[in-house]
Amino acid sequence: MNTSSITALPGIELKSPGAGLITLDPVRTALLRGLDELLTGLAARLAAPEVVGPPLLSAEGLARLDFFRNFPHLGVSAGKFGPDMLDGLASGGSPQHLPLDPTGHLLPSATCYGLLLSLEGQDVGEDGLRLSAVGRCFRNETHYDGLRRLWGFHMREVIYLGTKDGASEHQERGGEFIQEVAARLGLVLTRAAADDPFYDNGGSRARLMALDPVKFEYSAPDGTAIASVNRHRNFFGERLGIGAGSHGPAYSSCVAFGMERWVHAMILAHGSAEQALERLRAAAS
Repeated sequence: MNTSSITALPGIELKSPGAGLITLDPVRTALLRGLDELLTGLAARLAAPEVVGPPLLSAEGLARLDFFRNFPHLGVSAGKFGPDMLDGLASGGSPQHLPLDPTGHLLPSATCYGLLLSLEGQDVGEDGLRLSAVGRCFRNETHYDGLRRLWGFHMREVIYLGTKDGASEHQERGGEFIQEVAARLGLVLTRAAADDPFYDNGGSRARLMALDPVKFEYSAPDGTAIASVNRHRNFFGERLGIGAGSHGPAYSSCVAFGMERWVHAMILAHGSAEQALERLRAAAS
């Protein structure tokens, strides 16, 4: 990784455009790009090809995945100005208080949703399928906090669909990779079970999760969760009709990295963005 040309912006301060929004300066941008390059090592290790997911998700599709039951507060809807608003806008009118027509779509809150919806009705075969993608994700939150909690952020995911054993192996290998990369970067992470599964967490599924946790988070010393490993059992396979050959509905799992949060953790561990970038360069060499 060549960082010799990365410089700060002398005398220039990149201010936040609004709550939960941020512009990364050149050093932090290089840090984010370099970290993503390093973390794609998991995709290479697992032979997960890179794809680009859709920029919008249908509300109908998300409803079938219990998104609104589980995360009613997170959704960021995509709207558009109706035809009767266009003349006023074109003549210089302010759009601030104009109503928006619904499009039936939301901005992604996680990278994997678009990939899973794109596989609806297909069969991944006996050997299963792995994919990797990074995307912009958006979440309504009760509060925002620098790089730790943003309205819009980047999420790298490596997903697996296939057999029950394959999904468990994917989760385990993902967790091992997270700890391995963290050690190379000088990060000390704690691992803990999380209580916000991607699928319906009511009734019997909640009892199942208490006995067999399906999501683990990896957090920096200040409590910021920067990565997670998730098993979805066969929930998405059943809801989306995704098969795994003779094994029936596909089981799935994913490994997720919040990229801006990794930047935060690196700065926290090494004192400054510049020192964090130097450590990243050493780890990547």
